[in-house]
Amino acid sequence: MTDQVSNAAVSETHSGVVFFVGDRAYKLKKPLDLGFLDFSTRERREHACHEEVRLNRRFAPDVYLGVCDVHGPDGNVCDHLVTMRRMPADRRMSTLIKAHEPVEGALRDTARILAAWHAEAPRGPQISAQETRDAVRSRWHDSFEQARAFPVHGVAPSAVTEIERLATGFLAGRDPLFNARIADGRVLDGHGDLLATDIFCLDDGPRILDCLEFDEHLRWLDGLDDASFLAMDLEHLGAPDLAERFIGWYTEFAADPAPPSLRHHYVAYRAFVRAKVACLRHAQGDDHAAAEARDYADLAVRHLRAGKVDLILVGGLPGTGKSSLAGALADRLGCTVLSSDRVRKELAGITPETPAATPYGTGIYTPEWSRRTYQELAGRAAWLLQMGETVILDASWTDKTERDLIASVARREHADLIPLRCDAPETLTAERMRQRTQGVSDADTDIALAMTAHTAPWPEATTIDTGGPLPAALERALPVVRPHGAELVWPRRPFLSPG
Repeated sequence: MTDQVSNAAVSETHSGVVFFVGDRAYKLKKPLDLGFLDFSTRERREHACHEEVRLNRRFAPDVYLGVCDVHGPDGNVCDHLVTMRRMPADRRMSTLIKAHEPVEGALRDTARILAAWHAEAPRGPQISAQETRDAVRSRWHDSFEQARAFPVHGVAPSAVTEIERLATGFLAGRDPLFNARIADGRVLDGHGDLLATDIFCLDDGPRILDCLEFDEHLRWLDGLDDASFLAMDLEHLGAPDLAERFIGWYTEFAADPAPPSLRHHYVAYRAFVRAKVACLRHAQGDDHAAAEARDYADLAVRHLRAGKVDLILVGGLPGTGKSSLAGALADRLGCTVLSSDRVRKELAGITPETPAATPYGTGIYTPEWSRRTYQELAGRAAWLLQMGETVILDASWTDKTERDLIASVARREHADLIPLRCDAPETLTAERMRQRTQGVSDADTDIALAMTAHTAPWPEATTIDTGGPLPAALERALPVVRPHGAELVWPRRPFLSPG
């Protein structure tokens, strides 16, 4: 008994207390009604305890042992405890990360375990209804209202306003994306509260604890949303590289083609949920929680900015390097590029590399062909924007009518329009065109001269000097496209196993 007493400990959260004695842990739920959870009666707490055991056995069956009854002095049952196998505190993933210990192997296994459960998790219309675009928007709205109810020394009102603007702006145009996720079976009964502090890195594999049991509707979510909770937590712990790797591993194991914007959106949502919880803890007397709430809110803002859906126009006369800049931006930011030259030839039934040079305004370059080309560009861009993809349109953009067409697409699909005009000395552009041996463009110096005479002013575009090396032009363009920084880029690519 002396050994058990010597290693006894107590841990408290906003909704419960855990008592550690010997090799066991006993979790007591607080008799509270917090709105988003209700443990106000013994019967509710008993139900929640049994649900916690049932649900967590999906991830750690050897940890959750059962439910114990607590008897009062009169012998009657007065409460209930979740009984668990005690995990070694020094093997918490959060502890190991803070100590800069390697966790890549356990983190990759966690991604695999999560994806494996998601593959067999319950699905259905009732579950899917919780992850429609409107349902997600409703959850955001509820969180905004709850956050605003706390004192101003929690999350600043200005931060809540920006988060709300960015989140609702993303959701406004992405109904087809959320519908496609549901149709693809991505919405399921998941974990709902995946944090590094609840993952224990043991020799025989990680144990994932403490899923969300008090409200099944909050556990019915997109699998990417489920994974993003841990990605958010890893970044909050100061390990953004691990966050990106974890998301990469999860999407690889889950064969999930989600656009980067959706990954950022879910990370931001999870960060704002934690900000709200930190505000609640501060209201309960935790003086340190206000700073934590602000940190989470900052994390949410960063990811919402990084996940903005943009329509980027990269234009300029022949030889200015617009296609090279468009490609470099796409590689850096994980965007999709649509080229007017490629689309034009595709509509004509020829391969992009097939020469189709003719005098200016003839052949496949007549006004009618151009109209068809830009309408096709507009249609493809609209669909990609609806699916959460930032799109780069590579074209000359010398015609205002064509620019107005694309601007209307951006407005309709709730995407920010960012026009860039490439500019380089005429002697250099002429030399570039002379040195071109093959490629999609058919333009030569005569075509460029004719285009110059028919170019409409483009005052809203930012001019990018492309007269030097491509990396220099890219560095000039990035602050225009990502004014808050381009450091958060999660492209869709598989990650190698650790080691």
